[in-house]
Amino acid sequence: MEITYCIVKGKARLRSIVHKKTASVLCLTTVKNEDKLEFSKILEAIKANFNDKFDEVRKKWGGGIMGSKSQAKTKAREKLIAKEAAQRMS
Repeated sequence: MEITYCIVKGKARLRSIVHKKTASVLCLTTVKNEDKLEFSKILEAIKANFNDKFDEVRKKWGGGIMGSKSQAKTKAREKLIAKEAAQRMS
């Protein structure tokens, strides 16, 4: 949906923007005309550091290496399938 987002380190930084005691999420809907130039620079930095790098930063689990138990089960299944296939051929 091309929604620009960024992750801010610490809730204190968000609190300083909204001037409230607690803040965990911030959504900007409108920007003053005099602040649009600075805001566009911030948006470009956010897109470059978060949105465009999503696939690079995303965690990749496992790497396709199975544990010893899983490998043993897979080998046993393959042997069983091969045995059944041999019986069908003869």
